Amino acid sequence: MINKSHPGSGQLQLKPLIESETGLFIVRGVGWSTLTVLFVFFVNNTLNVWFGWPGAMVADEGRSYVQAGFYAVAIVGAFLHVYRNPERPLRFESKQISDANTFLIRACFWAVLIVGLVDMFLSLLEVEQLLKDVFGEAISSLLVQQKIRGPYVHMPLIGVSIVMAAYTRTLGFPWLALLIVAAELTIVMFRFIFSYEQVYMTDLVRFWYASLFLFACAYTLREEGHVRVDVFYAGFARKTKALVNAVGSLIFGMPLCWVLLTISMKDQFGIVNSALTGFEKTNTGYGMYVQYLMTVLLAVFAVSMLIQFVSYLFSAVADYREAEFKPSEAHKFQVAT
Repeated sequence: MINKSHPGSGQLQLKPLIESETGLFIVRGVGWSTLTVLFVFFVNNTLNVWFGWPGAMVADEGRSYVQAGFYAVAIVGAFLHVYRNPERPLRFESKQISDANTFLIRACFWAVLIVGLVDMFLSLLEVEQLLKDVFGEAISSLLVQQKIRGPYVHMPLIGVSIVMAAYTRTLGFPWLALLIVAAELTIVMFRFIFSYEQVYMTDLVRFWYASLFLFACAYTLREEGHVRVDVFYAGFARKTKALVNAVGSLIFGMPLCWVLLTISMKDQFGIVNSALTGFEKTNTGYGMYVQYLMTVLLAVFAVSMLIQFVSYLFSAVADYREAEFKPSEAHKFQVAT
């Protein structure tokens, strides 16, 4: 039905769905349940892959019912959270979710930066047969094993990266792009001037390239930086654009992220799970030991985009409802923990 209160606007009258309090409750419930289900998905994936649990879809298995129950609790808990906090503005929740996603992306940036530099240095020592001179024969024999370097070198560095993300505010994308250019320039100089090139050098560039593009996608969505190939959108009114963004997030964006996650992590043989459990490395020459992390980047991309799509959905519905929110009033809506 066309909105008659604004002649010629051509906007759909969606008041029963979006502008009503019931519609707002449903939108918030769907958004928050997406996030809680995402958390449970990774809990169950950990139980499946590392502890041999059967999964939530296996019939006639007690632990399967427990895992399915986790999802039910997550959904109920999300809607209960929305019910108990009806006054929280959509824009406030959108910013909350986006800020949490920004922290995740920032931690990933520091992780790929630090892990990349440290692993490249270790691979350099391995290539030049200096590993024993620096670390001794016992430790060096361990550092060349992929199932040692992954959990005992990379994972602690990732933990350090999370701590660094808590004390920094930059996402680091310009710096990562600059480092990629510097790494490429170094490869070219060493190749044509010194006739020296090793696999670990190109591995580092590939690792950083993949990280830059996959991590930056969610940030670009937040900043409305993605290129829109459209014929009609640019001429739409603000409320119509908001409607398109909300529907697009629900129908296309969020389901795509779930497809990527469920296919790549459906069981221990999924591409992400198998790479992570085996700590896959480059099999060509003396490469870096981060190939499994490059595969995990696909999951990080899907997670960060899914979280950002929830934030985008809330923001779009707030635009449609023409809701205003003053950041200075944010303290009124903090939930006690």
